[in-house]
Amino acid sequence: MARQIALLVEEAYNEHEFWYPYYRFIEAGFQVDVVGTGRLDTYPGKSGLPAKETLAAVNADAAHYEAVIIPGGFAPDFMRREPAMVKLVRDIFQRGKVVASICHGGWMLASADILRGKKATCFFAIKDDVVNAGAEFLDQEVVVDGNLVTSRKPDDLPAFCLAILQLIKPS
Repeated sequence: MARQIALLVEEAYNEHEFWYPYYRFIEAGFQVDVVGTGRLDTYPGKSGLPAKETLAAVNADAAHYEAVIIPGGFAPDFMRREPAMVKLVRDIFQRGKVVASICHGGWMLASADILRGKKATCFFAIKDDVVNAGAEFLDQEVVVDGNLVTSRKPDDLPAFCLAILQLIKPS
């Protein structure tokens, strides 16, 4: 059985921040589960590109995943309204597995209460949210603090995915 990655999705996701990691981790030999809130079968991205949910968060088991990736766009605001999705992120983090967010994905980290005492980055517009959740904000393309990986924007995707891969060491 392939090693698994949970890639979160909801309406208004950033297509670059979703599809780039999706294909990058498949290319690296991982099974990528597209985990949604269960609200829809298919979620439209910011410009309408659909992403099909393969598993609702309520049915996802943190024990199965090497990492969870949280793309940005406005989707994280919808994601954090679903308790099962927030719990999945928190459970993966507490198991010592990789939690990675880019752009507005920091909203999910704040809701999962996993930023306290951590160094992190995010899209500049949610810097206050990340700082108020207890993180030290660093304006860098990628910040790795233990099992937490964060990036700011689509331009940071190569460094973001590389940092995740270095932590989970694909076979």
